[in-house]
Amino acid sequence: MTSALLPAAASHPPQEPALLSQYRHVRSATEAMVADLSDADATVQSMDDASPAKWHLAHTTWFFEEFVLGARLPDYEPVDPQYRYLFNSYYEAVGARHPRPRRGLLTRPSLDEVLAYREAVDEAMESLLMRAQTDDEAALITLGLHHEQQHQELLLTDILHLFAQNPLRPAYAPTLPSPVIADPRPAPEWIAFPGGVVTIGHSGDGFAFDCEGPRHQVLLHPYLLCSHPVSNHQWFEFIEDGGYQSTGLWLSDGWRWVCDNQIEAPLYWEERDGTWWQMTLRGMQPVDPDSPVTHVSFFEADAFARWAERRLPTEAEWEHAAHNLPATGNFAEGRALRPLPDRQNTAGSLRQMFGDVWEWTGSAFLPYPRFRPREGAVGEYNGKFMSSQMVLRGGSCVTAESHIRASYRNFFYPHQRWQFTGVRLADDV
Repeated sequence: MTSALLPAAASHPPQEPALLSQYRHVRSATEAMVADLSDADATVQSMDDASPAKWHLAHTTWFFEEFVLGARLPDYEPVDPQYRYLFNSYYEAVGARHPRPRRGLLTRPSLDEVLAYREAVDEAMESLLMRAQTDDEAALITLGLHHEQQHQELLLTDILHLFAQNPLRPAYAPTLPSPVIADPRPAPEWIAFPGGVVTIGHSGDGFAFDCEGPRHQVLLHPYLLCSHPVSNHQWFEFIEDGGYQSTGLWLSDGWRWVCDNQIEAPLYWEERDGTWWQMTLRGMQPVDPDSPVTHVSFFEADAFARWAERRLPTEAEWEHAAHNLPATGNFAEGRALRPLPDRQNTAGSLRQMFGDVWEWTGSAFLPYPRFRPREGAVGEYNGKFMSSQMVLRGGSCVTAESHIRASYRNFFYPHQRWQFTGVRLADDV
């Protein structure tokens, strides 16, 4: 007989599948980023390279509708057939699409309608995720989640660029007090690596984009890597020494870019009464001399390295140096939303390799040996962009921490700098 004084056996709801939990986490994180944006904030497009926040919300949803629901559920009906045209990005195999430079003209659908679109697709996806997936299905959904994390970063950098065009300089997020930094701050050091035949590329353990493999060997000569990324203080010296006026420091295309666009400082910098300020996601802020410099192009990074009588690391050198380091740092989850100074007084080691700023390398974005893109439309994800772009490594202050790893290859054109891009110097032994 069971005593009435004993508690009844607890009933626990079944544990939700891990992939469903991950799906909910990523999707909710995206929507949290737009919670305080108006419909106008989310609609306007500030330049051809950027996209409206509303478009990011819809495109990442279209990805799941197009490649997962539409492909895996024979009776699935699209929320709106016109969205296939409006929110395709560059997938030629899918069909025609709205021109990228004109995304800001999509006043309809409204932000509320796009959020309703997300809700409808999420409902269908969650039903799908409650049952078991094949390995191919799980891999495709995981790709979609990492694709969305890429767009989370783009959403924030595009909002920053948009707000920087507004003479009111509105803040995306409220100002935070300055962080407490260890004192004295460690001076940059040179960390030596012996080189030799090393293996780079993703190991195959966990998720990676196709361009991160195949794993392969490269020969590295002994090299040095600076312990810290280049700081704003160092960039002040570059400016004061006439770096932007010295023809001999610049690649030919870079010098033409400087002259054509009258470049005199990193993007978002403004000089006020002899003091540099910069536009951030928290509004206009004084440039912190101890923080890593950001919003510089490959052309600027290369010119700075030449001015410093150093060079940029190759991507193989960068990955070799970082492969045993924990991928921790100042990421989006920390909510700083800007690069920060080194918080630890640690000498003799590489610092801030992950987070804060993407670091330009001297390597072109090209396929690794034996690389083959996936079949079908998803195969257009990376391989078609392996031309005229340069590799960056390490993630930034608006990258999701779970999205980054040592083998991650980001890539942009040499003139682009609206992302949180910075510099770490290298040299030969």
